[in-house]
Amino acid sequence: MLARVAPWLQSAKAGPEIRSGHASGTLRILGAADTAALTQLAASDPVANTFLLSHLEITGTAAPTAAGGQILGVFDGENLLAACWAGVNVVPTGVNADTGPEIGAYLARTGRRFSSLFGPAEAVLSLWSELRHSSPRPFDIRSDQPLLEITGPSAVPAAPGLRRSRPEDLDRLLPACTAMFEEEVGYSPVSGGSRHYRQRVLSLIKNGHSLVEFDDAGQVIFKAELGTVSSSAVQVQGVWMNPAYRGRGLSAAYMSAVVDFAQKLAPVTSLYVNHYNAPARATYESVGFTQVGTFATILF
Repeated sequence: MLARVAPWLQSAKAGPEIRSGHASGTLRILGAADTAALTQLAASDPVANTFLLSHLEITGTAAPTAAGGQILGVFDGENLLAACWAGVNVVPTGVNADTGPEIGAYLARTGRRFSSLFGPAEAVLSLWSELRHSSPRPFDIRSDQPLLEITGPSAVPAAPGLRRSRPEDLDRLLPACTAMFEEEVGYSPVSGGSRHYRQRVLSLIKNGHSLVEFDDAGQVIFKAELGTVSSSAVQVQGVWMNPAYRGRGLSAAYMSAVVDFAQKLAPVTSLYVNHYNAPARATYESVGFTQVGTFATILF
């Protein structure tokens, strides 16, 4: 029993082999000594791997976190082939149809529960092919989410009123963030209490990653977050226009302003969008975003 539990302990270093001798390579928990190899792997596609690159830049290590998050690695000898963050969320890096099922099968054996899986579609769906056998029924499976990027200036003049949110904006901003989450995910992030979600929004504000414009009545017109930031790319999240202002052709100018803010932090601005959201996709295209991949998200 200890052999199965030990790799998930917070104090674990580079873990023992979880599984070896398989055609897809050796699987183990990464430790601090694997940081350089993991960084190199993630940097091979900095837009798809913004989440992991941001984590590595913040923590400086591939080792398990104090909160229990860990990174699985698949090796061919000493060569790191693929990796997968496993915390509250599951986020694969460099995973394909060969390595994904093995990682998914291991995650299934641990009995851990996750709030979502997201990342490149092939990786997520190959993980899910095994994890689904022991996982709770997902709330939604979004298998086709175009991954978009822009590297130069926007093709549309930026909305001049968009600014960074300030801590004193929190109480006015939070209802808009909640509304966006409900529209996008389908349930309220504060149904079990607002403390954690409120802290998440406040953290984005304090980091300078929350953008907003209010109208004269103090209502949010538009808001967005620079949700994940690395030195290579910024992934935009939480884009929301107040329904009272929709249909006026304002979105492109606001997204252009978001790009201006993001490009002060990294050379590439990215986001992913549901394939069926035609209005949003048209807006992003008008600003200058182009598709560079496909993501998938599984929500619980």
